[in-house]
Amino acid sequence: MNKQLIKELSDLAGVSGKEELVREYILNQVKDYCECRTDNLGNLICFKKGDKAPKNTMMFSAHMDEVGFIVTNITESGLLQFTNIGGIDSRVVVGRCVLVGENKVRGIIATKAIHMVSEKEIDSPAKLKDLYIDIGACSREEALEAVSLADRVTFVPDFQEIGTDFIKNKALDDRAGCALLIDMIKTENLPYDTWFVFTTNEETGQAGAGPAAFAIGADIGVIVETTTAGDVSGASEDKYVCHMGGGPVVSFMDKGTIYDHELYKLGFDTAKELGIPCQTKRGVFGGNESRAVQAAGKGVRVMAVSMPARYIHSASCMLKGEDIKNTYKLLAALPAKLGDL
Repeated sequence: MNKQLIKELSDLAGVSGKEELVREYILNQVKDYCECRTDNLGNLICFKKGDKAPKNTMMFSAHMDEVGFIVTNITESGLLQFTNIGGIDSRVVVGRCVLVGENKVRGIIATKAIHMVSEKEIDSPAKLKDLYIDIGACSREEALEAVSLADRVTFVPDFQEIGTDFIKNKALDDRAGCALLIDMIKTENLPYDTWFVFTTNEETGQAGAGPAAFAIGADIGVIVETTTAGDVSGASEDKYVCHMGGGPVVSFMDKGTIYDHELYKLGFDTAKELGIPCQTKRGVFGGNESRAVQAAGKGVRVMAVSMPARYIHSASCMLKGEDIKNTYKLLAALPAKLGDL
């Protein structure tokens, strides 16, 4: 596991629609190992020549964008009003430090002090529409000297190693997936020609992945992701989904996709051959860009390989090093398997 690569990727600002810093970083990492181009939606599309051409065109994808916020208004007192980009729980944002716009203006997401709320409000979490960002400005005019409407807002990065084998930071969904694809591209030899796509706008409707899959003419798509681990205090057994340390998660269905059953089985068979743990996503929850890839062009057979993550879509997403390593082992073995299908 390349912790430094994951750190540098997840530290970058790349809220949906503004992924260029992430794309530039990835391009600099892979340009000497494959052919690269950027499409109209900002997807970075890479082709790595293998030992031979596969029977079916295969594509591995991971999304570059992260959840965040966008400035929608600036009050006369200089406070920033905002809305979310992607699914963010208001309970995880109050008091968080953020960076606003390309100038990385520091701010704090805040709300009324406890002694200013009503009895009714005190028992309910603050809604995003009632929060604001304080950048230390005393007027609208002063704020406008530093920020603008439509500026993207990200959590302040704070990469840390936790315990003996965990890492945490913002945007590990899905910069950790991007890191694994970078490592695959840097592999000296691939058994088959393989496409790698670093996609945009996944958190806001999967707009990037479908057109990329269509342009490539993909027959098989492997979506590399993170997914919510349910092994936390207070979670009921039926919401357990997956657990940390259980290895890569291969899904059979989520709220957007029914996955190709042969590919689903192939994931587990390959993990067994490698002697690594592998788990399925228990229950039908969430979704990812698989549904956009699946519906592209003439239709694409898809599988999702995810890393179990805690506290996803927050400033402190957490992954286990062992899961990252085993997910990479599974992914690295798949081109040889998929090229013969």
